[in-house]
Amino acid sequence: MKDELNLFEAALKVAENSYSPYSKFRVGAAILCADGSIVTGANVENRSFGLTICAERSALVAAISAGRKDFTAIAIATPDASYPVSPCGACRQVLSEFFSPEAPVSFGNSEKSRVNTTIAALFPFDALHELAQEE
Repeated sequence: MKDELNLFEAALKVAENSYSPYSKFRVGAAILCADGSIVTGANVENRSFGLTICAERSALVAAISAGRKDFTAIAIATPDASYPVSPCGACRQVLSEFFSPEAPVSFGNSEKSRVNTTIAALFPFDALHELAQEE
């Protein structure tokens, strides 16, 4: 619980770095790596909305670029929302590529308003992991 709270606090803090002049919707993500380090990312918008990068993918790209590929948990903070906002479909797909189905996911708009779940619950019919089981 303490580790999840620290991870969520890191996500809240990095949301302050969001570049979101169009939506005014800040998002921060913090990934716990197997070595105990935390890698963060914020959403970065573009006036061509399709080119916007979500915080979850921003954190993953930063972690992989730093040579980390073994992830144990992720927290996503949406401080401008009035309720816990879950990752979008694209982020769910990308997260499923790099996290085990059992990996904890915490998302919310504040420390007191969070949902705790897993990658498998967010993305239940994950063909990547299903195909790996057939090998």
